Amino acid sequence: MARLILTLICVILPSVAQANTIYKCRKDDKVIFSQTACPQEFSQHKIEYQLGVTTEVDSDKKDIRVDPLQALLNSQSISKEKLLQLLDGEIYRLKQENSYFEILRASELQKLERKRYWQNQEKSDPEYIKEMNDINSHFTTLSVNNNKAIQLLNARKNHITTEASPNAVKESETH
Repeated sequence: MARLILTLICVILPSVAQANTIYKCRKDDKVIFSQTACPQEFSQHKIEYQLGVTTEVDSDKKDIRVDPLQALLNSQSISKEKLLQLLDGEIYRLKQENSYFEILRASELQKLERKRYWQNQEKSDPEYIKEMNDINSHFTTLSVNNNKAIQLLNARKNHITTEASPNAVKESETH
């Protein structure tokens, strides 16, 4: 029973770890995999997956998590190369999310169209038009928010790139 409860706690607790980190918690003959740090009474192995490489480290010390957004904003805490890599990753994720929003929009519009067809509504029906506008407005807002974040991240990336290579700035000024 305690094993079940512990397993449920590990699964239900919100994840503060990144998706590429898993903890293997051991106590006696029990092994539990979790996305959060192990409870005090368990020994802990940290399993990381990054760029196709899996690494397992015996890490009984508790992890102090750095918020990825704070790491992005505070460039002194990580190298410029790592910061640029994180910025590129976040930009890619936001672009993927925008593509996903377009797929969801198309799906919702198809559902609305089927509903309209089966309820014998006209395309000019005010209720149909309102629902269609609501769907489009919702997904457009989500995409616009992501695009704003992408612009900010690109601006930050450009700032870091020009900061990292002062020769590039001098060359661009001479041309």
